[in-house]
Amino acid sequence: MFSKILIANRGEIACRVIATARSMGIQTVAVYSDADKDARHVKLADEAVHIGAAPSRESYLLADRIIDAARKTGAQAIHPGYGFLSENEAFAKRCEDEGIAFIGPKAHSIAAMGDKIASKKLANEAQVNTIPGYNDAIENAEKAVGIAQGIGYPVMIKASAGGGGKGLRVAYNDKEALEGFTACQNEARNSFGDDRIFIEKFVQEPRHIEIQILGDSHGNVVYLNERECSIQRRHQKVIEEAPSPFISDATRKAMGEQAVALAKAVQYQSAGTVEFVVGKDQDFYFLEMNTRLQVEHPVTECITGLDLVEQMIRVAAGEKLSFSQADVKRDGWAIECRINAEDPFRNFLPSTGRLVRFEPPKQTMWQADTAHLQGVRVDTGVYEGGEIPMYYDSMIAKLIVHGKDRNEAIAKMREALNGFAIRGISSNIPFQAALLAHPQFVSGEFNTGFIAEHYGQGFHAEDVPHEDTDFLVALAIFRNRRYRARASTISGQMLGHQLRVGHSYTAVVLGAEGQHSFVSAEVTDFDDEARVCKVSIGDKVYQFSSEAILRDVVTHGSCNGQPFTAQIERGTAKNPLALRVIHNGTQRDILVLSQRGAELYEQMPYKAPPDLSKFLLSPMPGLLVDVAVQPGQKVQAGEKLAVIEAMKMENILFATQDGVVSKVSAAKGNSLAVDDIILEFE
Repeated sequence: MFSKILIANRGEIACRVIATARSMGIQTVAVYSDADKDARHVKLADEAVHIGAAPSRESYLLADRIIDAARKTGAQAIHPGYGFLSENEAFAKRCEDEGIAFIGPKAHSIAAMGDKIASKKLANEAQVNTIPGYNDAIENAEKAVGIAQGIGYPVMIKASAGGGGKGLRVAYNDKEALEGFTACQNEARNSFGDDRIFIEKFVQEPRHIEIQILGDSHGNVVYLNERECSIQRRHQKVIEEAPSPFISDATRKAMGEQAVALAKAVQYQSAGTVEFVVGKDQDFYFLEMNTRLQVEHPVTECITGLDLVEQMIRVAAGEKLSFSQADVKRDGWAIECRINAEDPFRNFLPSTGRLVRFEPPKQTMWQADTAHLQGVRVDTGVYEGGEIPMYYDSMIAKLIVHGKDRNEAIAKMREALNGFAIRGISSNIPFQAALLAHPQFVSGEFNTGFIAEHYGQGFHAEDVPHEDTDFLVALAIFRNRRYRARASTISGQMLGHQLRVGHSYTAVVLGAEGQHSFVSAEVTDFDDEARVCKVSIGDKVYQFSSEAILRDVVTHGSCNGQPFTAQIERGTAKNPLALRVIHNGTQRDILVLSQRGAELYEQMPYKAPPDLSKFLLSPMPGLLVDVAVQPGQKVQAGEKLAVIEAMKMENILFATQDGVVSKVSAAKGNSLAVDDIILEFE
């Protein structure tokens, strides 16, 4: 067994590998860029080596510096995590040549599965189901149309070296096939330096289901059940679960056996994933093989009780698998939500900056510990007060829950999301909460088009329905009543003018553009020491009990005997006296007043926000990589104005109307915050 390994990665996956290495008594070496000098993985590792500037092409993608760091520190093996160099055959080969163990598959396996056209031919030879299609590189757009006609529409046009949604189009007719081929070829050439394109049948109502496999260097390969990854946005996974609520035991067995056959065909060693597209009749076809650890591996760890990182390390050290296929368990149900630094209410634009507050839900499961399951686990590479840099992907954390069945897992995840407090940057937690509450998700009747179908026009606050909005109002009143009780005990109050606490309140639910709603309530049976209270709204009664102290953002308690978790904090950007209540993805800003105070508040005039139509504002924090116009230049609607880059994503800003540029306020290379002025119009 190794005594020291280097982790050629960053963020949560680097922290994840360190946890297992520590449990095995193995020392760890972290590598870091300028942007990550204070990162969590650097603090957790036994040693850390600086490898370059912030952009990944100047640090985490530089094989020479990583190999050099391994040599200098005496690391005998390198774990690549996922992303960066994890599926780079040249890097795996280089490690082998240098006498450093690569904790992953051999270079020849990565090469065989890394090319989508070659991997499909190999799958055919291994008698793995493949989608009908044309598997050789297509010469031109006209030939592509002819091939598409022969396969039958709809077809999927794909770049051989594609990934992350790039170089991918679906065509339903000749015109779309012609245009899609050209677009895919251009994207693939620019993104991957490889413009080979192939075409295959597009499966209707497809589900994305993948099989986790594990092989050793002694010829043993097992499959560790499946993961359901159909909840995707723009081909990026959002929620993953294991097992799938869709496939039968017979389909699971058939998919698993085909995945094992493919792995054996390429002499696969280590953890890997065979991805399948599954049709509505459970017909399944090979999609691709990921020759690395997957982001969503924790859900498999929960249901099997195996530590996949430990298994990878043991295989790389030459050990045999200690179990057979018959020993693989499928216990309970696990769900993972990817918590990303993005603003779902602003079209999921990246959100970078300082984590003013980072308070995950209480953990009862841990990385590298499969003895304590049926709980909540948080995999993260950040900490409160740390920075979310603009140079890497947007993941803040992975939230994983494990329950005895799917309904329990969904309930645990909703409660865990309620208790996940993130401030300083935006996160996609409200979107995750909406997905988990959607009837189609709860029923398990969804496919890869689910998010596009239901949220194709973007995500809005009204897309998060709450089962009882009066509960949010009552909770705000309960918290306000506790504030009043504390204020009433302040010493030195003027005689005859002491604070008097009443029983009747009016909650003003603050709405956009001054469209507020007013809710009357009565408070009785208040006991501040016992922290209990009864709030009556109309014919509804809410009996609250909570041990939370007033400074807590996350509040745990019970209402009418049922436990709840919510977030409550005082003061919002628009009103410092309002209470912000967040529960099940729904957010309400509520001002709790006396009845007379509410009558006066209703007379307050609405102050309209300033007109900003003459300004081009930055929609997200990021790097201004291009300003395409100059002062005095006439622009037309739809014309490119500027380009902002953040978290591996370029955002092109276009003119929304005709106009003349009067002033350019920001220069190329500037780092911008949200709503910084880029330019002004006359």
